[in-house]
Amino acid sequence: MTEQPSHRRGSAGGLTRGQLTAWRNALFVIFGLSGLGMASWMARVPAVRDVLGASTAEMGWLIFGLSAGSILGLTASGHIVATFGARSTMAAATALGAAGLALTGLVVTLTANFWLAFAGLAILGIGMAVCDVAMNVSGAANERALGRTVMPIYHAFFSFGTMIGAALGGLAELADLPLATHIGSVALVMAIGAVIAARYAHSEHVIGPGQTAPPPTTWRERLGVWRHSRTLLIGVIVLGMAFAEGSANDWLALAMVDGHGVDNATGAFVFGVFVTAMTVGRIVGVKVLDRYGRVPVLRGSAVLASVGLLIVILVPNAWVAGFGVVLWGLGSALGFPVGMSAAADDPRTAAATVSAVATVGYCAFLVGPPVIGFLGEQVGLLSALLVVLVLVAAAGAVAGAAREPADPR
Repeated sequence: MTEQPSHRRGSAGGLTRGQLTAWRNALFVIFGLSGLGMASWMARVPAVRDVLGASTAEMGWLIFGLSAGSILGLTASGHIVATFGARSTMAAATALGAAGLALTGLVVTLTANFWLAFAGLAILGIGMAVCDVAMNVSGAANERALGRTVMPIYHAFFSFGTMIGAALGGLAELADLPLATHIGSVALVMAIGAVIAARYAHSEHVIGPGQTAPPPTTWRERLGVWRHSRTLLIGVIVLGMAFAEGSANDWLALAMVDGHGVDNATGAFVFGVFVTAMTVGRIVGVKVLDRYGRVPVLRGSAVLASVGLLIVILVPNAWVAGFGVVLWGLGSALGFPVGMSAAADDPRTAAATVSAVATVGYCAFLVGPPVIGFLGEQVGLLSALLVVLVLVAAAGAVAGAAREPADPR
């Protein structure tokens, strides 16, 4: 009897290697579409402000609709994924988010109605937050089934999606393309792409050869993950690293202009350096994680990000600060994806724990911008970034909470 080709051999849960690879590729698409949708909205924020004739404060309230929807979606996501499964949830949640995105573009273009736009963004936030948890749960299951680290590459594809979305948004601005046409087209691609891609995903309960799916959890058990110290400590890791990423997204370009005296174009270029470094870190980090394990890599990441931040904050030379930005980006790359993998270690409570950890992490994106802005007004943006340094150090200090179940290190 001849041996089966490697791509046809039985694998985790009876799936072939080809099926596992197709599942992985489907997740690449879904992560990328999520980044595409969010960046498409962010790239057109100035155009939305102009059409609505909104003040800065009013735009803050409008964007709060997205944040409020995200928190609502994260709160419900663990229960939704546990009830319907990650595969179905990814498709439905992305379609819901796409509907919210399309609604926002349509009402801004046709009616310029502030509160309808607010509602559209809230729907977008709900859909994308629920999809975020579902795709991380599915990604962690696929990672376990493949037997190697993949999660950072999923998040790299999210970054690729944001890069494409930002570029398309810029082209749409140059072409003076109406918001409804641009955002509606992106929403259609998101919905169709996610529904097709999700067909190639599999149950998150496919965990390994000869293993059976864990029994379903109750809503009380899912809420109970908040009482676990490991959940909260992983949340600290994700919070610190998300703060490092989010603060750069919001303030790095301006900090370089105000703190290092570069012009606006150079500030934007430096931010591009950060995003590129973070994306490269996620791709290269796969092999590093497989070789050294989560805990040493997270500690090393915290050190890299801390050194980079200190260089940016303390060294007055803009070129040297640019080198610090590279270290900052590399150090920020792996915290969020590794935290998601660690949160999903127990397949029984994966959905609830990922939801809890993601909720803590999202606090960095919601609270971070105003905190840094307030402190920056008092002491300058560079000095305000010391808060980020403290949180990154805290993430490194509790990195042991992310240890793999069988990892003796």
